[in-house]
Amino acid sequence: MRPQSLDELAGQRHLISPGSPLQRLVAATQGDFAPSSIILWGPPGTGKTTLAYLISLSSHREFVELSAVTAGVKDVREVIQAAKERLVLGGKETVLFIDEVHRFNKAQQDALLPAVENRVVTLIAATTENPSFSVNSPLLSRSLLLTLQPLTDDDVGELLDRAVADERGLGGAVALEDDAKAVLLRMAGGDARKALTILEAAAAATLSMSDGSSSSITPEIIEQAVDVAAVRYDRDGDQHYDVISAFIKSIRGSDVDAAIHYLARMIAAGEDPRFIARRLIVHAAEDIGMADPSALQTAVAAAEAAQFIGMPEARIPLAEAVIHLATAPKSNAVVVAIDSALADVRAGRIGIVPSHLRDAHYAGAKQHGHGKGYRYPHDAEAGVVAQQYLPEELTGAEYYSPTTRGFERQISERLAKIREIQRG
Repeated sequence: MRPQSLDELAGQRHLISPGSPLQRLVAATQGDFAPSSIILWGPPGTGKTTLAYLISLSSHREFVELSAVTAGVKDVREVIQAAKERLVLGGKETVLFIDEVHRFNKAQQDALLPAVENRVVTLIAATTENPSFSVNSPLLSRSLLLTLQPLTDDDVGELLDRAVADERGLGGAVALEDDAKAVLLRMAGGDARKALTILEAAAAATLSMSDGSSSSITPEIIEQAVDVAAVRYDRDGDQHYDVISAFIKSIRGSDVDAAIHYLARMIAAGEDPRFIARRLIVHAAEDIGMADPSALQTAVAAAEAAQFIGMPEARIPLAEAVIHLATAPKSNAVVVAIDSALADVRAGRIGIVPSHLRDAHYAGAKQHGHGKGYRYPHDAEAGVVAQQYLPEELTGAEYYSPTTRGFERQISERLAKIREIQRG
């Protein structure tokens, strides 16, 4: 079912627009000017190998594939030597596709440089890791970096429908029920290769069990075929909201085991890890806040890690963040503070900025008394001075009321002294 043309490619519309490097490579014939080296960066099953194959197929170049997992410097040199001979003797160009290029060490990557520079080969390297960290600078600087986006459910669904109907695939031998298709999409998690593998296994199971009355793939058959429970979880339905609600409430309630359970349910059902990470960031600020300021740092780091490494590895930093947040002391004082202040502002309780706090750097400011009488806190031993900061109308307002839990116990004691000094 590998696409035979760009028209059959699912997703990646941003890379195959007219005039794009990929379009030029695919459309190029022998000797045409085109980029000599491309690095394709994206999650598994998004079309990196397919794009390399299409470039070779459409331009009638020789297609040679190496896996960085098994190939060494000797293999690279042999391929380059054969490409030179092919070019000299027959004038045929070579597309060298290297999968998992981030697994090549420096010596292996350096061995590619002369061939890339002299256009002996058209190098297409694929990686699931950020090339800025995993590919040598000399090779990276000689390459165009193209980022592949994760496939949507619509993209993968289109591939499944084609595989069921097309003679290159199942040729209509089986039907894929809508609920089974939904289960399959969740299991695939945006990986086209995984989706087709599960479909093939489910189709084989269906045909072996069929008595001639029905040849439909059901959720139960998929479960049997891949030996994985099809988690009942509709990303657009009630279960989605019920599970995420239970997840957040379990963290808020400091039940780390329940929180990990609901995290596992979402991961197994194919929930977008970015959605999970966003909820953790909100929770860290809303329900923990200054009781443990490092909780927000952990949540943000988990979100960045999930974006950086992708699934399934992203489950680990997400789980670490969940455990941190669930076991951290809790406080909603931050959200109460900002919401209380917003309520006053929206109610019109704004007031005038005290003159000693106003900007005194522009010409004529001092004539209006701006900045006059301002006391510089660093001149005081405690770093705090008696001074009016709030508008007169809001004198005495206290929006932030720290709890006595976690780090906020220290803040509470310090804040009481600060407010005492500020108010003279």
